Amino acid sequence: MKIKIIPLCFLAYFFAHGVEQPNIVLIMADDMGYSDLGCYGGEIRTPNLDSLAENGIRYTQAYNTSKCWTTRISLLTGLYHHRSDRNFENTALIGEILRPAGYRTWWSGKHHASFNPYDRGFDHFSGFLGGAINFWNPGNRARMGEDEPGWKAVYSWAFDDKVVNPYNPSKEFFATDTFTDWSLNWLNEDEGSAKPFFLFLSYNAPHWPLHAHPEDIAKYDGIYDEGYEAIRRSRYQRQLQVGLFEEKTAPLSEPEHELWNSLSKKERDKEALRMEIHAAMVDRMDQNIGRLVKKLEELEKLKNTLILFLVDNGASHERPKRGYKNENAKWGSVGSFEAIGQSWANAVNSPFKKWKVQGMEGGICTPMIAHWPNGIKLSKNSISRSSCHLIDLVPTFMELAGDKSLYPQNLPELDGVSLVPTFSGKKLKRKDPLFFQYGSWQVIRQNQWKLVQRKKEPWQLYDLSNDRTEVTDLSLQFPEKVKVMKRKWTEMAKEVGTVVSK
Repeated sequence: MKIKIIPLCFLAYFFAHGVEQPNIVLIMADDMGYSDLGCYGGEIRTPNLDSLAENGIRYTQAYNTSKCWTTRISLLTGLYHHRSDRNFENTALIGEILRPAGYRTWWSGKHHASFNPYDRGFDHFSGFLGGAINFWNPGNRARMGEDEPGWKAVYSWAFDDKVVNPYNPSKEFFATDTFTDWSLNWLNEDEGSAKPFFLFLSYNAPHWPLHAHPEDIAKYDGIYDEGYEAIRRSRYQRQLQVGLFEEKTAPLSEPEHELWNSLSKKERDKEALRMEIHAAMVDRMDQNIGRLVKKLEELEKLKNTLILFLVDNGASHERPKRGYKNENAKWGSVGSFEAIGQSWANAVNSPFKKWKVQGMEGGICTPMIAHWPNGIKLSKNSISRSSCHLIDLVPTFMELAGDKSLYPQNLPELDGVSLVPTFSGKKLKRKDPLFFQYGSWQVIRQNQWKLVQRKKEPWQLYDLSNDRTEVTDLSLQFPEKVKVMKRKWTEMAKEVGTVVSK
């Protein structure tokens, strides 16, 4: 394993010209589909994220790790998740890196690990340490006048140095709103500070259970009555119209969902309602991002704040059988526990194949938006087709922090590269292919070529420059390329410490 001490005197253009360190806001959604946002082809109302995209950059080939907790390791450390574990051992978190550079460091929302981020470089942390919660009541008992909370998994919560279990909030609690409230409180408390800040706003929406405000659900009444394929195709057509894809090089993948007409009227109504609630959850998240942007404008900090939005993995196919639910509870309410399932996951990941925990593009490709008026040198509404990965975010933030940012010695060399060149339309300086492995999937991407395998099945080879949606397997036509890329995957797997599932 390579070890490196990196004082990181990257000194990009804007620092050479005396521009101050930017604030950084990193926003992550949970289990959201690739095409859910309006600016990525969706019918869901997301005007605030659409505005950030219109005045910034949309990335079409940004990658995650296909799974919640592995994504968070890579996101916060700049390393492939295989180099660490669920406690983030043998790593430096971004808070530990940026705080010595003069940044205030805050984290609100989901963590999905057992340690308290307050002990790992964050001035403030408020959130839960588990993977999924009841959005209305994450506690262990019903509140007066309410149903028992659906799902009912009870995790530890941390509020700076205080860890509580269970956390039983008041009736005013709704996770998406509350996580934003906490973030706004920190901004208000430090309003007069001249120090830059790093905020990680880690939403758990729209991860199951499907919970949303009734008024948000009502906005989507009837929208999804046409079914899976109609939504998938309409999203694809909008993606073509706005220039995210070209039909010649990114044909719509084959459907992987149930036939809508094979369902009874009652089943179709339930399926449509699932998607109405999912849409409402994304809608509510966008409303809250709008609150955050408005606050940054009021504080006159928006122009020098880099806002990055992305998703931890593809939409989830899961419909968990475990967990409590009140069969009589209204869907979307505190007592309910539902999920969208595989058919809707296929639709909302349009135009790609597969979903969460899969190695195809629908599992590992995330929408990503960058907005920074003072730092992005491209025209508005730009689209970047650079292939990038979550491992690139820590190097990016370190470059923006300048030469005051220190990466601790005796730790693995960062796997990612800075995305700053993409802010001015330049190419990334990546020497190694992108490496993926989770569960039974193995993937390597080198330039336009992607090699992918599930379990011990034959390797599949795709030319993503001509086949972005992985329709045509070229492995039999290019056996030598398969051999070379497979060998490189094996080398990288050994180097990062991968244990492949059998």
